Amino acid sequence: MSAGRAGALTILFSGMVAGDPHQGGATWAVLQYVLGLRRLGHEVVLVEEWTPPEGVPEGPLGSTASAAYFRAVAARFGLEGSASLLRRGTRETAGVPYERLREAAARADVLFNVSGLLTDPELIAAIPVRAYLDLDPAFNQVWDVQGIDMRFGAHNRFVTVGLALGRPGCPVPTGGREWIATLQPVVLEHWPAVAGGGDGAFTSVGNWRGYGSVEHEGVHYGQRVHSMRRFVELPRRSGARFRLALAIHPDETRDLEALAANGWVLVDPREAAGTPDRYAKFIRGSGAELGIAKSGYVESRCAWFSDRSACYLASGRPVLAQDTGFADFLPAGEGLLAFATLDDAVAGVEAIRADHALHSRRARELAEEHLDSDRVLGRLLDHVFAQPAAT
Repeated sequence: MSAGRAGALTILFSGMVAGDPHQGGATWAVLQYVLGLRRLGHEVVLVEEWTPPEGVPEGPLGSTASAAYFRAVAARFGLEGSASLLRRGTRETAGVPYERLREAAARADVLFNVSGLLTDPELIAAIPVRAYLDLDPAFNQVWDVQGIDMRFGAHNRFVTVGLALGRPGCPVPTGGREWIATLQPVVLEHWPAVAGGGDGAFTSVGNWRGYGSVEHEGVHYGQRVHSMRRFVELPRRSGARFRLALAIHPDETRDLEALAANGWVLVDPREAAGTPDRYAKFIRGSGAELGIAKSGYVESRCAWFSDRSACYLASGRPVLAQDTGFADFLPAGEGLLAFATLDDAVAGVEAIRADHALHSRRARELAEEHLDSDRVLGRLLDHVFAQPAAT
């Protein structure tokens, strides 16, 4: 149990589930925390503050595609009575009514707020422990010091999945904050190991470009596109099959032509991974993951490790991941292999294919030993309550 706490906690958790609906992987990134904290015996209320996308006509929140997706996810995971989609700046909700959210917030012990998404002062101001949860390390911190409001001010704890933040060798500015580092949790009961090797293909899910890149003190914090171009020859060089559920704009003609010429197979990410169940099925049907990171994670050496890779490992699927510095914190070599160059990646592919059964077994063992939500989230709560409040 958490330092200084006895018994179950009441936890308000805010993260994006339906803001951009039909992203099964992004949904799972939130669910790992919500379901994992519930597994530990805590009361968890999920609230997502939602802003209508540009071009969407005004209308009742409950009739939107976002609300439909949110309700479907809540029903699928038994969260109907403890989850709410809240229109920003109003008290209109889909799910738990606003008054019940206020009641939950009034008795809450801690708020976990992914990227400061929840801003409603009536819900957050009185919660004694308010933890900003950074799932996009390097970018959030750099934007902050460059004058962009990242909504840090309402919080008194700061948590990041950038395991090396604040350590020597990581140039990411801390903004004078003490960041609590945490591994990505995976709820193992929802991610059982699957026998066999799927169809043998190396796969992944992601966006070609997520948002704008940024420069800071000589370091370029770029997107997956900037990393991926360095490894475009990998299928041809290795002879293995690679299948990506990749969100890439059709106007990226030069990159699409290069990917096709080198043997990459692209599938529609919404069809392949547009719900939590489709996402899990896509991973289970893979032979292994090829994890290519945003170049900002690589250049910053922040030791980001993907929540997606955690799901592959738990499923007994080996992971070949671009090294962001995570190999200083997780045992790489069997089940999880790190690469920095194209030659490294080719060697990693060959190693996994040479003994897939060994790497599959070690993948699951690594997830159990290091990423199990019971361990990761129990430790996180200990650190959050042990740390003095930031001022």
